[in-house]
Amino acid sequence: MTMDLTVRSARPSDARALAAMRWTFRREDGEGQTPTPVPPLDEAERWIRERLDDGTWLAWVAETEGEIRGHVFLCLVERMPEPYADNKPVGYVTNFFVLPSHRNQGAGSALLEALKQYARTAGIEGLIVWPSERSAPLYRRSGFHPPEELLELPLGT
Repeated sequence: MTMDLTVRSARPSDARALAAMRWTFRREDGEGQTPTPVPPLDEAERWIRERLDDGTWLAWVAETEGEIRGHVFLCLVERMPEPYADNKPVGYVTNFFVLPSHRNQGAGSALLEALKQYARTAGIEGLIVWPSERSAPLYRRSGFHPPEELLELPLGT
């Protein structure tokens, strides 16, 4: 593990760096695909800043030497009220990325641990993720496993 690694909650002031990393992440993830027009980085920065500011999304960053090296995002999904349960939200984990130069040094595990710690203390029912092939082993090592009752209907073109 990187000795000077710090994991902290993301702040709205991190939005520009997080947007830039999002673009890096998506370009890496989309290698070999036909490029499409890319929305301006300013638009992604605004989107991230607004959601971090109003709390509709949460995120954690991993830093070394004061620079963000990785991040993970969490969106709380409300559940319908019912008379027999406490209606805890479910956490959707997404946009998990560590810069290639900082992978396999503990940043990813530290980010997931911070997110899981938050989820436990916040009383979240459970966490869900659609992992990439590359990230699935890390999620499994972190305690995630295939669900028994989840169904999916992809609607993409």
